[in-house]
Amino acid sequence: MLRVREGGSGNDVLLLLHGLGGTGDIWGAIGPRWNGRWIAPDLPGHGGSDHLPSYTFEAMAAALIELTAGALSVNVLGHSLGGAVGLALAAMSDRVRRLVGLGIKVVWAPEELERARALSERPITWFDTEAEALQRHRRVAGLGDLVDDSVARHGVVKEGGRWRLALDPAAFAVGAPDLPALLAGSRAEVILARGEHDPMVTHAQLAALVPDPVTLPGLGHNAHLEDAATVFALL
Repeated sequence: MLRVREGGSGNDVLLLLHGLGGTGDIWGAIGPRWNGRWIAPDLPGHGGSDHLPSYTFEAMAAALIELTAGALSVNVLGHSLGGAVGLALAAMSDRVRRLVGLGIKVVWAPEELERARALSERPITWFDTEAEALQRHRRVAGLGDLVDDSVARHGVVKEGGRWRLALDPAAFAVGAPDLPALLAGSRAEVILARGEHDPMVTHAQLAALVPDPVTLPGLGHNAHLEDAATVFALL
């Protein structure tokens, strides 16, 4: 089962997919701008959503298909991990008409993949206070000071008087997306975008995949939190 935030109405759906470690709560400044129905789930293994036995982009996308049942058209705005999951969804569902992938990491060094694998096998870290857990959640999800505690709070869980991240550590093992294959399989119009100061992906790396990538001036990896209006305009 997925925890979902949603609003609006109609058959023209905007599906908002957060990055690794995040939750659907980060889309509060974008969802209500949509003239139709918008849906912002916690991805599997994140926030209040159920865990998966193992994590692949396809498995995470499959968990989202029922959210758009009945929609005539689906537009996807996915950040980082969410962008790759959105591409996998677009290969599964012909209802996905347009996809904006924001800040998807394209090139992965072997040591980065090994670090992610090691993180996936680490035991859960427990914290004595909510403040400590929220600080770790902000760091893991890359949120920094871009959101307040009302948004970050769904990224942590209290159990037995102690706090931990809601994120399933095993989700780190999702690995690197095969962007050429995902793009080839997508049935949607795809826009790949990044913030000018995003250290995770370069304009040249995106240009090797699509003919017209978008670099958003003055913004970083979390461009959707820094300037929601500019990112929304990509849709």
